[in-house]
Amino acid sequence: MRAPFAWYGLDEAFTGPRWLMQVGATSDGVVRHGATGHGEPPSIRPDASAEDRGRFAVVVTVGAGPVHRADDGTGQLDATTASSAAWLAGSGLLAATWPALLDHALRDDWLEQQTEAAFELADDLAGSAWSALSLPVDGVPTPFHYRESEFGWVLAGSAAGEVHLGAYGRGMSAYGLGFSVIGDIRTYT
Repeated sequence: MRAPFAWYGLDEAFTGPRWLMQVGATSDGVVRHGATGHGEPPSIRPDASAEDRGRFAVVVTVGAGPVHRADDGTGQLDATTASSAAWLAGSGLLAATWPALLDHALRDDWLEQQTEAAFELADDLAGSAWSALSLPVDGVPTPFHYRESEFGWVLAGSAAGEVHLGAYGRGMSAYGLGFSVIGDIRTYT
C-alpha cells in the first residue's frame, strides 16, 4: 500500500490463485520493489528428472528511479532499470527452484555462484543470452528480454516509464502471458 508506484500482475486472462510475495523497502520504509505470485507456489525439484509440481509465474515490479543518494548518506544508489528487474527475477527463480539433492555443504556456494551469473546476465540484456519477446502490458504490446534455463524462464522490460517489470516462472509458458496494473493489491492473499 505504501509503494509510490503501481503494482503489476498477470492480466485477467489468468484465472488461478494470486498471492503477494516479498517487498523490498528502504530502512525508512519506502517501497522500492515487490513481487506477486500466480499459480501454484513454487516448490524445489527433488532432482532434474522429477515432474514439475509448481506451475507458477511471479511478476516483479520495480519502481523507476534515477541515481540518488542513499538514505543514510553513505553513498549513491544506482538508477533502477530493466536490468534491475531482470536481476531480481533471476535471483527469485534461483531461490525458488534450486536442486534439492544438492549437498547442503555446497548449496550456499552454488547459490552464490548462480546469483552472480544472474547478475552478469541481467547487466547485459542486449547480449546473446537473451532473446526478444513482445507481451501486452495493459493491452499495449511491450518489448521484453527473455531467457530460459533448466530451472525455468526469466524476462524483463519496462512499462509506461514508471516501472520496470521482471518475471520468472516454471511450468507456465511465458509466451502467453499479459501484464496489467493491479487495481487493489489487497486482493492478493
